[in-house]
Amino acid sequence: MIDIYFLGQACFRIKGKSTTVVVDPYNAAFTGLSPLKLEADIVCISHDHQDHSEKSVVKGAGEGADPFVISGPGEYEIQGVNIVGVSSFHDDKEGAERGRNVIYQITIDGVDIVHLGDLGQKKLTQAQIEEISCDVLLIPVGGVYTIDGKEAVEIVSQLEPKVVIPMHYKLAKLKFDLADVSQFLTAMGKEKPEQMPKYSISEDRMPEDMEIAVLEAANNK
Repeated sequence: MIDIYFLGQACFRIKGKSTTVVVDPYNAAFTGLSPLKLEADIVCISHDHQDHSEKSVVKGAGEGADPFVISGPGEYEIQGVNIVGVSSFHDDKEGAERGRNVIYQITIDGVDIVHLGDLGQKKLTQAQIEEISCDVLLIPVGGVYTIDGKEAVEIVSQLEPKVVIPMHYKLAKLKFDLADVSQFLTAMGKEKPEQMPKYSISEDRMPEDMEIAVLEAANNK
């Protein structure tokens, strides 16, 4: 069973049977969110902004070990986890405003988890779609610096995941004025579900119909 935890902004901890991956750890002072203190085998960084790239808060899972850090496109295999980094843009002007962003497909224990980082493209290109296989989609929905809730619906339809977990939206402690997650849920035609502390999934326990899971943001409610 894989457990997926949301820690605020775009930071997730993904815990598999024997390997833990952290994606986009944030700087607490920059974001206003509670400080992170994490352990992981692998850290993925989508781009070099302080709310996504504070790798110093993640220690290695093994005694005396440092986590393996991935911060760019390419194919990687670490401790049985396959990771594909796909180049994308932080804005809808081919990076002219905010630069590049890396989408990560993390295949862990047979489940394909896709983290879109600070995606600003309103649509993925066909070439990007062909590089991505997606069971669980971690998608920004807050607008301002990324796609917003309505634009996220188009990306969901392009990737057709089994599970959608929104991220990068308004939180009580967050310094940035992002849109609330409810905008995305309304655009998807869903009522706001009860938040859960984690989402658990395995290769042989996939939902038949697409689910939207809103996770508690650790102690950043």
